[in-house]
Amino acid sequence: MKAIVRTKYGPPDVLQLKEVEKPTPKEDEALVKIHATSINAADLEILRGNWSARFGGPLKPIHKILGSDIAGRIEAVGRNVTQFQPGDAIWGDLSTPLGYGAFAEYVCVPENALRLKPARMTFEEAAAVPSAGANALQNLRGVGSSSFSFLLSDKGEIQPGQKVLINGAGGGVGTFAVQIAKSFGAEVTGVDSPSKLDMLRSIGADHVIDYTQEDFTKSGQQYDLILDVVASRSIFDYKRALSPKGIFVMVGGSGVAILQAFILGPLISMRGSKKMGIVMWKPNNQEDLAILEALFEAGKVAPVIDRYYTLSEVPEALRYLEGGHAKGKVIITV
Repeated sequence: MKAIVRTKYGPPDVLQLKEVEKPTPKEDEALVKIHATSINAADLEILRGNWSARFGGPLKPIHKILGSDIAGRIEAVGRNVTQFQPGDAIWGDLSTPLGYGAFAEYVCVPENALRLKPARMTFEEAAAVPSAGANALQNLRGVGSSSFSFLLSDKGEIQPGQKVLINGAGGGVGTFAVQIAKSFGAEVTGVDSPSKLDMLRSIGADHVIDYTQEDFTKSGQQYDLILDVVASRSIFDYKRALSPKGIFVMVGGSGVAILQAFILGPLISMRGSKKMGIVMWKPNNQEDLAILEALFEAGKVAPVIDRYYTLSEVPEALRYLEGGHAKGKVIITV
């Protein structure tokens, strides 16, 4: 089969399209013929070998084929597989601990990591959802970390009328977060570059802010929840923009911002009514995919897809995402 392979850490240039051995499913696995996958910011971090990506492989990467989101059809199943059969259309997430492998024509996946694809959802739409959609959902609900027991309600959902600001709202996670927050009844403000603001309005954002013209932490407005996908400010700037019982959740950002949220966030949270920190993302969560599927079927959430690339164009797709211009998701058709 064809696959995008790497043997060392580095920029997208280290990736190569190669012929590799087609995998054979184990007893509890299904062999999936991949129809579509998508690009995530985590792919770039793992590709370049950023600090957290080197656990288990400090000098050479242990995962040769990257990519986490998959949508495709089952071609064969192991003898212990009972929920699926050849021909079934599926979708799923291959993030750690499953070992990635979506940038290829085929992949073997444990049965419990797959779901039947909704009939109304195209393969490309299904490939856009698992990582980014689940990441947005978990961070908005405050679940996934025992250290973050500050759910916005007893059910862990945003309450109608609460003010939610999403910084980096125009990317993969951000576009899902806008729609999910709206489905909970929140008043949503999306922050991003000027080229993405019309798109944010089209998916339901009540207010939009052009970050090149306005710093939301200095506007005097306060929010019940701030979700930052591209954090780069001091944690004290975010604190200033929170309502008295507001919550700041950092999804991603610079190394300094991550360190502040990880170390100072819990200290600030313990000493006052404002809560700040990081929700530890739980990948491969079937409950999250079930919720996202229901929101899609109800017409409340739909993937925003910017561009399509072929498997051989994965390096180009990663460079495009790294440039920060993608509106929503970037899809790879296989």
